[in-house]
Amino acid sequence: MSRVGLKKIVIPNGVNVKVNPDAVHVKGPKGESQRPLRPEVKVAVEGSEVVVSRSSDDRFVRSLHGLTRNEIQNMIQGVTQGFEKILEINGVGYRATVQGRVLVLNLGYSHPINFELPKGIDASVEKQTTVTIKGIDRYLVGQVAANIRALREPEPYKGKGIKYRDERIIRKEGKTGK
Repeated sequence: MSRVGLKKIVIPNGVNVKVNPDAVHVKGPKGESQRPLRPEVKVAVEGSEVVVSRSSDDRFVRSLHGLTRNEIQNMIQGVTQGFEKILEINGVGYRATVQGRVLVLNLGYSHPINFELPKGIDASVEKQTTVTIKGIDRYLVGQVAANIRALREPEPYKGKGIKYRDERIIRKEGKTGK
């Protein structure tokens, strides 16, 4: 029994939800989002709530039930509040700037790295070492943040690199002299 799938999703004011047989469209103050639907899961708008139901009790269909409900919840949250990931850059001379739709990163390589921001993603830089990634699609925000972090992952000895703000780097002890 999916406890998550049974919860109803409340539609806030200013948000419009349309359900087609094959997709869900959500439109709100920050933009619009759509996601395809699997045929095993039925979605209906009842008043100011969205209800997700499943066609059978198979294990796979039960897993889709909760997943679909959470995806619709994330779409509604994205078009009303949005999502953000904050990255911190640690290291001498490591810094970031935004030039239009390009994030320019100096990460200790012999050249700066130009990271093209995809459509629907905005980036801002505070004090050259903190990058904030914002957008309405939770998956896209997380993927862009992961791609930026992968350019220079934090190393365990000095902690240099790009890390999430809430990430804890486990530090290792260096060599000891005899």
